[in-house]
Order: sequence, then structure tokens, then C-alpha cells
Amino acid sequence: MRLRLAARPLFVLILSLFAGIAANAAPRHIDTGFLNRHVVVNGALYKYQVYLPEGWTEHGSWPVILFLHGSGERGSEGMDETQIGLPQAIRLHPDHWPFIVVMPQVPFGHHHWTDPDMMQMALAALDQDTKEFHGDRDRTYLTGLSLGGYGVYELARYNPHRFAAIAPVSGGIFWSYRPERWKESTTLPAEYARAIGRTPVWIFHGSDDNVVIVKQSQIMYEALKASGGNVRFWQYAGWRHNAWDKAYALPDLAHWFLAHRLSSTPRLQPAAEEILVPLHPVPARIDYDVYDDYVGVYDDAGTAQATITRQGDRLFTKNRVGDVIELLPENSTSFFYPTGSPTRLIFEKDGNGEVKGIRFRDDRHEEFWEKRR
Repeated sequence: MRLRLAARPLFVLILSLFAGIAANAAPRHIDTGFLNRHVVVNGALYKYQVYLPEGWTEHGSWPVILFLHGSGERGSEGMDETQIGLPQAIRLHPDHWPFIVVMPQVPFGHHHWTDPDMMQMALAALDQDTKEFHGDRDRTYLTGLSLGGYGVYELARYNPHRFAAIAPVSGGIFWSYRPERWKESTTLPAEYARAIGRTPVWIFHGSDDNVVIVKQSQIMYEALKASGGNVRFWQYAGWRHNAWDKAYALPDLAHWFLAHRLSSTPRLQPAAEEILVPLHPVPARIDYDVYDDYVGVYDDAGTAQATITRQGDRLFTKNRVGDVIELLPENSTSFFYPTGSPTRLIFEKDGNGEVKGIRFRDDRHEEFWEKRR
């Protein structure tokens, strides 16, 4: 009788052991997309967000981007930093960004990413998510816009062997709250350039930026070039402060990040590239008689979306709210706005050569508007 009583607890123990093993062996479910996070630094709690791409798994290692927001996204709720810039680009084209993206947030009580405690907080969030989500330290990148662009230079300066590539957008090193820094314009950029070294840098700025003047980026480009760095500088002609709309819409930016590894930086050769990106393509020379075929009203589900008219060798569209905008030819069937918008209006024909409608396409989606008969 005593043997039977002794055996039962042993049997239960064995069953519990196997149940525990099975539970631990079951795959852990991890949500992807934008996730709420928090990090504690020096006793203070900071809310922020991390993005996991749809295909993320616990297997292997993943490239990581640390993204620093601008002044308009400061707060304590850990959400506003996901509204513009890289997070917005991810929402539009998640397939372009197969990265873990860490998005910390500067509280209202702190005004700058260049504050030492804010840099510490950003790196703590990066370390936390790199560890938990299997981030690849050899493929860790840094980017930020406006206020965050200043933070990019600062973090790169004080952490020269941390990032495989950096991309400051609409930023600089001459802080608005320290105007006397401009007195050091002949020496200070060289200090940043020496610290950044061969780390690849892709600078973006609008030529007409009225918040952070483009001279800030021009000075840093020249300093990095003079120090033997690996730097690209793209200036968007006619563009103002929000150059991030252009920069993060570039699929090439993600490819450029992935082309670099921290372990490869010492072997990089000096390189410098400066490009003035035109506001829009140079209009093509075409036979303007084709405009006659395009004149008409174009509907989507019975609602007029565009009314196309011709005035000599110029083509215009009136949208559904009455705005009239000139269309410039990219070629004989594809047209663009002279505002620098990525939108394209593409006239399509049927098998008989008759115009059947307009394919409206921008960087978010496309629609087809049928020509009214």
C-alpha cells in the first residue's frame, strides 16, 4: 500500500515535467508591426515604439535601424514619433523596409537629441530591442530628421564604432540653441568628421529649407570629404524643410543601408558624391497633337476625377474640387505635376488605339479613371 502511494506522486511529477518541456518547446508568438515599448534609464521610464517586419522570426539575426524623430514629435506617450519620416514610409511600403526599427521619443521636458541623457536613452532602447528581437550588431544603422538629424551626427560622433551607416536628414551640427557654435565653423566640422571616420554617410537636405539652412549639410559634406570619409550629399532643388518625404521614399536608401556592415568599415575607400536632385524631370519633347486625344472627363465609379483640357502646347487637369494644374510630359503618355510630386497620370489606350482612361499613380497607390464617352 505504501508503494502505491509513493509511486503516485512520482508519476504526477513526471507528467508535470513533460508538460513543462512541451510548453517551453512551443513556439513563442510575437506580434509584428508597430509595438509599444518602454525603457528605464537612470530611474526614469520612457515610452517608445519598435517596428518588427512582417516576416520577423526568432531565427537568425535582423538588421536594425535607430530612428530619431523631429521637434514636432516630442512627447511622453511614445506614439507621435511614428507619424512622419521613416515610420510613415514603412506604413506606405513595408516591403521596402525589412528591418527592426527602434523609435525612441524625446519628452517635452527635454528639447534635444544632443542632450547626453537623451542619447543614453536612445542607445538603451536600441540595446534592449537588439537583444530581445535578435538584432544584428554588424548591420545596425542610424537615421533621423531635423532635430533627429542633429542627433544622428552627435550619436555618430560619440559612438564611432556602433553604426554601419548613417543618414542625417535636414540636420546639422550648429545647434539653434547654441548660436555661438557658428564661430567654430572652421574647426568643429572637422572634429565630427574625424570621429565619424569611414562610416558611410548619406546626407539629405532641401535647397530651400527655411528651418535648418542647407549650408549646415554642405559644411558637413565638405568636412567629411576632406577627411577621407565615405559620404554622399543629395540636395533637393526647390524643396523646403521636409526633405524626409523624398529621402525615405527612396527604395535605394534601404538598399544602401543593407550594403554596409560595421565589420567592413575599415576596408572602405574614401568616396564623395554630391547631387542636386531636380524638383521634377526635364519635360520631354513630344508631338503636342496627341493632347487632342487626351481632352475629356475621366470618371471613377461615376464621379469625375479629372477634366483634361488643352491650351496650345500645354495640357491641364482640373480635379474634382476645381483646382487647375498644368501637366508636363515625361513621355507621350505619362505626365507629372510641376510641383515635385511623385504623382504620375498615365493615359492608356484600348486595342483600337482609343484613349480608354488614366492610370493615376503616386507613391501610395494607383487608381484607374475611365474616360467618359
